[in-house]
Amino acid sequence: NCAAKRGELEASPGFVATFMPDGAPPAIGAIFKNARLGDTLQHLAKTGLDDFYRGDLARSIAAELEATGSPLRLADFERHRARAVFPLTVRAASASVYGMPPPTQGLASLMILGLYDRLPRAEAESFAHIHGLIEATKQAFMVRDAHVTDPDYMTVNAQDYLQPAMLDKFAARIDMDSAMPWPNVLDPGDTVWLGAIDSQGRAVSFIQSIYWEFGSGIVLPSTGILWQNRGTSFSLAANSRNELKPFRRPFHTIQPAMALFDDGRVMPYGTMGGDGQPQTQAALFTRYAFYGQDLQAAVTAPRWLLGRTWGAPAINLRLENRFPSNLLIQLKNANHAIEILGDFDEALGHAGAVVRHNSGLMEGASDPRSDGSVAAC
Repeated sequence: NCAAKRGELEASPGFVATFMPDGAPPAIGAIFKNARLGDTLQHLAKTGLDDFYRGDLARSIAAELEATGSPLRLADFERHRARAVFPLTVRAASASVYGMPPPTQGLASLMILGLYDRLPRAEAESFAHIHGLIEATKQAFMVRDAHVTDPDYMTVNAQDYLQPAMLDKFAARIDMDSAMPWPNVLDPGDTVWLGAIDSQGRAVSFIQSIYWEFGSGIVLPSTGILWQNRGTSFSLAANSRNELKPFRRPFHTIQPAMALFDDGRVMPYGTMGGDGQPQTQAALFTRYAFYGQDLQAAVTAPRWLLGRTWGAPAINLRLENRFPSNLLIQLKNANHAIEILGDFDEALGHAGAVVRHNSGLMEGASDPRSDGSVAAC
């Protein structure tokens, strides 16, 4: 990624000095260090995290950002407050599934599951399973793209779209024999998901993301911090759904999820992949929760993605080549414009999941498309 992005980002302040200290991308197997970032983390460990927003570190960051041409000032850091929010929730497959509220796309992920739960029950990996999820995705994305933004600017309540009557209405629009035309263009992303459960059963589903592979590409000289690029989701068009305004929060795709099953199981799960996140989450969850597949098998199984991947202009349906040929023919005959990818294509997300059973037994799964892993300690 460093080599591929050099032409695009080498003019960004601090990028080359940080990621190509010898004038070239690090060789495979080379040890990479960002000592300045290490010093920054040590400083925060000693002084407290509030120093990032309202202390010496904040003053240093604000001054250096201003020097790069950023409009951010110290007052913006001092004004920042994190919000504790209530998750969205939907019932699916004898579980209560939870996701993040706006400005994230968590609504889309939960709508897909709620809609699929209302379709005629299908066999796992059948045409009805895959086609049903793809068509549910289209319905959910249309709602997301019409309404989801900074909740302070929304005119609808996201949870209303997860009520049974509303889900019934949208599920009725799904044609189980033919694909709805899909002109929408999706966004790429660069994200890492992790989940954890401790010995007392406390569970966390967590995502870190800087949006593109190197975010904005800007690395500040004193701190070594690489700055994210989530402001890209804003629009400069007046009256658009995500119009850039002071203090407004951008729409984003970060959406860790968690399911609480009626039998006592707890399942943090998630994936990277920008707009592919809801689709990969739906594939993983339905395979595990609806069809009883082994957790690792559900993560490893072949995937699909509706829309473009990693900046490619195509808006078709992309599938890994491990799907049976007869299923691919069925999808094509149902008017899906399909494209076949490799057997394990990382563009279709890096997923993971952890499950704690009521007995205390824990299991985890990581994605063979990534360098992730499962660990117990």
